[in-house]
Amino acid sequence: MIPAYTISQIAQIIQGKLKENVVGCHIEYLLTDSRKLVESSTSLFFALDGLRRSGNKYIEELYHRGVRNFVVSISFNPSLFADANFIQVSDVLIALQKLTAYHRARFNIPLIGITGSNGKTIVKEWLNTLLEKEYTIVRSPKSYNSQIGVPLSVWQINDTHTLGIFEAGISQPGEMKFLADIIQPTIGILTHIGDAHSENFISIEQKIAEKIKLFAKVQWVVANGDDERVRSAILNAGLPYVFFGTAADNDIRVLSIEKKKNSTVIILKKKVEEGKEGTNNLQLNIELPFTDDASIENAISCCCVLIKLNYKNTIIADRILLLKPVGMRLEMRNGINNCSIINDSYINDLSSLRIALDFLDQQKQHNKKTVILSELVDTGIVPEKLYIEIASSLGKREITKFIGIGEKINVHKRIFEAVCKESVFYKSTDDYVAQFHSNSYRDETILVKGARSFAFERVINLLEQKAHQTVLEINLNTISQNLKKFQELLAPTVKIMVMVKAFSYGNGSFEVANILQFHKVDYLAVAYTDEGIELRKAGITLPIMVMNPELDSFGAITEHYLEPEIFSFYILRKFKDHLAEQGLSHYPVHIKIDTGMHRLGFDPDNRKELATLLSENMLLRVQSVFSHLSGSEDPSLDEFTEYQANQFLIVCRELEHSLSYPFLKHLANTAGIIRHKNLHLDMVRLGIGLYGVDSSGENIQGLTEAATLKTTIAQIKQVKAGDTVGYGRKGKITRDSRIATIRIGYADGYRRCLSNGNGYVLIHGKTAPVIGNIAMDMTMVDITDIPGVTEDDEVVIFGKDLPVTKLAQWANTIPYEIMTGISQRVLRLYYEE
Repeated sequence: MIPAYTISQIAQIIQGKLKENVVGCHIEYLLTDSRKLVESSTSLFFALDGLRRSGNKYIEELYHRGVRNFVVSISFNPSLFADANFIQVSDVLIALQKLTAYHRARFNIPLIGITGSNGKTIVKEWLNTLLEKEYTIVRSPKSYNSQIGVPLSVWQINDTHTLGIFEAGISQPGEMKFLADIIQPTIGILTHIGDAHSENFISIEQKIAEKIKLFAKVQWVVANGDDERVRSAILNAGLPYVFFGTAADNDIRVLSIEKKKNSTVIILKKKVEEGKEGTNNLQLNIELPFTDDASIENAISCCCVLIKLNYKNTIIADRILLLKPVGMRLEMRNGINNCSIINDSYINDLSSLRIALDFLDQQKQHNKKTVILSELVDTGIVPEKLYIEIASSLGKREITKFIGIGEKINVHKRIFEAVCKESVFYKSTDDYVAQFHSNSYRDETILVKGARSFAFERVINLLEQKAHQTVLEINLNTISQNLKKFQELLAPTVKIMVMVKAFSYGNGSFEVANILQFHKVDYLAVAYTDEGIELRKAGITLPIMVMNPELDSFGAITEHYLEPEIFSFYILRKFKDHLAEQGLSHYPVHIKIDTGMHRLGFDPDNRKELATLLSENMLLRVQSVFSHLSGSEDPSLDEFTEYQANQFLIVCRELEHSLSYPFLKHLANTAGIIRHKNLHLDMVRLGIGLYGVDSSGENIQGLTEAATLKTTIAQIKQVKAGDTVGYGRKGKITRDSRIATIRIGYADGYRRCLSNGNGYVLIHGKTAPVIGNIAMDMTMVDITDIPGVTEDDEVVIFGKDLPVTKLAQWANTIPYEIMTGISQRVLRLYYEE
């Protein structure tokens, strides 16, 4: 376990001013996010300043939840927190980093530090697989490699560990020194250098020079010696190196790389060390169960580490065969009997378990929460202590049902039965599968968390709702990052309303709303009442505006505390009558003004009548007044946008004069946020931009499409020149061709106007044109010019490398229509990396 520190010891380490009201508090957990509190009595909260919110804002909330130890940069009134300890410092982040650097220095163990542009997490996980038989390893959870993530990772080190593996990521100059001081690596690995996070560097060379500062005190650093930029930087810095590559002067030379169908044979040759000309076994033959270039380079880096650690060639070759794709994401899918399934069946250790439980805790769509867990292996912790800690975490998160799989976890089942009354245990995955009953699971969120050796993909197959192979993948991390990118465009006081109407633009309602609630957006908006009701049933407590309330839905609106948009005198009077009948007063509403869209809203000329009606009525309370811009994305319509804004502000001034209380004003949609910063007002409405679609045409840096629509190939045919393909014989074959039939059609939302060469798909990273007419369930594409394509290969309809904006352009429509038109029979798969 992590050595406990007293609060006074920590104050000395971080050189802070301690206001100690409770003497002798021992700290085990470091907390930087109030939403991830598990153990209050032994947690120390670092009140970090965020982009829009200060951690100081959450101190009172955490205090009421039992936290009594805080690191802050401002003073707090002691009378409000009589039994709490505060350490005041000038910089809370620096204090966090000082503490964890001190903690790292207490342990005299080898530590591998990994940095680079791509492959850090994969190399870390592969090294863990290759070295875990000889070492008890502590490593970064998932991709915890930032200025905050690295300190939290290093804090995990305890007396049981004999090796550490940590990754470090940077996005701008000057950051690596802080991470190097915390990690203090003894061995270094520089992975592939690419374009990721290059925007803040003047050149690739500057980025490399910053990254290798991590290795200032290492015994040796592994790097690709064929990359002249990398070689020069390491030599100029005077670092001890182990270069690999095809060039003759590399320390470990790649003699050959032979790619087969499902594997790659690599021959490496170790350089003869001076004075050791007689050394045997200089040549190493390995077979890697991958064929892609990135995996090959990552595997060679791992081999270099094992070679330097004097592992025998036979052991290295055997263990390389153990490498598998790294599951770096939590996936959420629809399950049987209205369940939600969280798939994390790739890695099973304490740190990744905590992350998975945090993700489970975010899900509000079901009251019942179930955890299916395999036993944990090679942790270095006494099993009873290990399972007591895990059971404690489950109890604190109020897990309803626990299922343990494995002989060792069975031995300690009494520990889990004490915290989860509904606990079931199986000796193996085979036993679980043999005794599986689908009726045992209903209306619950199920986390499936297992080590690779337990083959939990079999468990997932039983629990997952069956669907055809067309899938819309939604990256929840990307949604979070896009939200942050838009927040950066706003003043801290400007609120955000996020549009989740139309099934969140086809991306899924409660799944997206959950992540927005987690990130504390201010408002959600839906088109119709039933959408809002579904969000309430899924546990969403944020304020929700209903943009098109209908008369017969008023009862449901007030029952579920939804907030209607009021856009006409008729709707206003009818809703007032409903409130009077229900005996409700001061009910929140949103007033829509028609400033030129001429769709819904009060005419500005009627502002005085509207102001009078609102001011004389105690049944309603105006939460916001808003209007809709007709052409915020179009520079040619900027003059009209300004006209709309002026009309809107005239109405707002009239209402402000009449009402005795303030209300929010909002006008800017996604394009308005980007192009019209003067119109941000009190709140903005973020729509399709959340999903990475830039409707403004401004090409905002850092905005990434969150959704990928993909399918697979059902069959491949050889079709001769002169033949035709598809209904109506519209697909004319002009040469002998290979035609692939893919599992998507217009019933899935793949528009028929993309037929006959109007649309393209991506296969193996190359475009394949649609040939013939798109059918209801199938589409044919020409793969003649794409070698190596086989049946069941993946096909990308839109995504990172084929933007939905391009698909919309081919279809002569807008991205909104493409995304909202994706059929509900298409499986939605949500994941967090």
